[in-house]
Amino acid sequence: MKLIFRIICAFFSWLPLRAALAFGRGLGWIYGSLIRYHRRDAISALTFAFPEKSTSEILGIVRRMYANLGMNLAETLRLGKVTDEFLRQSIEIEGEELARVALQKNKGAIVLTAHFGNWDLLATIVPRLGYPLTVISKNIKNEGVNEFWMGLRRRFGVKFVPAHNSYRTCLTALRKRELVGFILDQNMINTEGIFVDFFGKPACTTPGLAYMSAQSGAPVLPVFMIRRENGRHLVKVLPPLDPPPDREPETIRSFTRDCTKVIENMIRLYPDQWIWLHRRWKTKPGPEDAEPQTSTDGGC
Repeated sequence: MKLIFRIICAFFSWLPLRAALAFGRGLGWIYGSLIRYHRRDAISALTFAFPEKSTSEILGIVRRMYANLGMNLAETLRLGKVTDEFLRQSIEIEGEELARVALQKNKGAIVLTAHFGNWDLLATIVPRLGYPLTVISKNIKNEGVNEFWMGLRRRFGVKFVPAHNSYRTCLTALRKRELVGFILDQNMINTEGIFVDFFGKPACTTPGLAYMSAQSGAPVLPVFMIRRENGRHLVKVLPPLDPPPDREPETIRSFTRDCTKVIENMIRLYPDQWIWLHRRWKTKPGPEDAEPQTSTDGGC
């Protein structure tokens, strides 16, 4: 499997960028229109989140979402060809001064992001821009593919920690005044998450980011990569959020809600760039919401 993956990467690296992206859009169409992987879930979630949109608008967003996922894959398989020249030509950064301001507090910073745009490419380019980055990441089930995939990303200077039992490692990175990447848009089980509003519906969300920010004093820096036309991307850095003043349950819940709202606002602006096929509301509230846990789960 590892050898097959290497061959696929070599093929996409050999293709010109436009051809690779076209190939990726085709894969996205197959994934969404022929295999129809979680297509019904995506349509249902979008219909709930945007009741004002027509059926044709919803289907258009779904079509573009699958196309974006295919292009994400194509770009990710071409990571071996990412150069400084590619970064200059293909990626524009808006708000980088906000990152510098956040890091001036000498507490490091927690990067708040989501499965939005090409999140893998975002993680890859951050060290190239001069910002040491530790990412909480889940392993790919196939060991050979996981080894190759993680090795490819580490070559760009990205450091990885497992989704479970990574809290202390992340705090150490923050004490070194580095960045810690945290994806906050994944569904959690009742015993590991708290319920906060997401598009008007309770979504079980990890409180790990809020705990980490409160304990370390590190600000939370929202960063998203937005796909543009012709293989270009915009990295948008938003104003940092000050850390919670304490670790009381309601403080943690309120801060997690604020962070989730940042993600929702970005999705509302670019709905086709988020993974609507993810079952974000799968976990339902019980008789009593789970108390905040210190889980750092936020893997990409």
